Amino acid sequence: MDIDLARAWVKAIAVAVDQHKDHLTQLDSAIGDADHGVNMHRGFSAVTTALEGVEPDTVGAVFIKTGTTLISTIGGASGPLYGGAFRALGKALDTPAAEPLAFAGALAAGLESIQKLGTAVPGDKTMIDAYAPAVAAFEEQIRQGAGFAAAAAAAADAAEEGMRATTPLQARKGRASYLGARSVGHQDPGATSTALIFRALADTAAHA
Repeated sequence: MDIDLARAWVKAIAVAVDQHKDHLTQLDSAIGDADHGVNMHRGFSAVTTALEGVEPDTVGAVFIKTGTTLISTIGGASGPLYGGAFRALGKALDTPAAEPLAFAGALAAGLESIQKLGTAVPGDKTMIDAYAPAVAAFEEQIRQGAGFAAAAAAAADAAEEGMRATTPLQARKGRASYLGARSVGHQDPGATSTALIFRALADTAAHA
């Protein structure tokens, strides 16, 4: 993971969020405030603009700028959760380039940030259900000797599997938890946007 790849990944996330913002809002209208797509689109559009005006000297600087911008532009819980995750990622990567295992550790730091703030665990029907398996899959692939692109592809697959697995769950955290049993049968919007983020990483790494 170098500075160019970091920037390309964040840009790819912005494109993916733009393409899927209506779907994210549709999912959120069923079990949330119906604003997840709009909020994520606003946040990552702002990130794209913010990164155009800077020349970061480390991978971490890209992600810290991303996180800080998300916190200041995304409303609701998503801003602090995603913003905090990217800031944690950035703080762990204060270098012009990072080895895959170091990036795995940074992803884990991002997960820890989300769990600390949101207090969710796997099975609560949140973004954790996509993020946690993605981190585990990435690290496992790297430890088995896979390259960065292959590990990123495995992470994206795991995130999407976790995303789909939220549908039959009853929400235990966040706005959706207020619905109780009525949250069953709906895919979690946060897990969906998390899966988009990891698929963007896989696609970016594949073309690097």
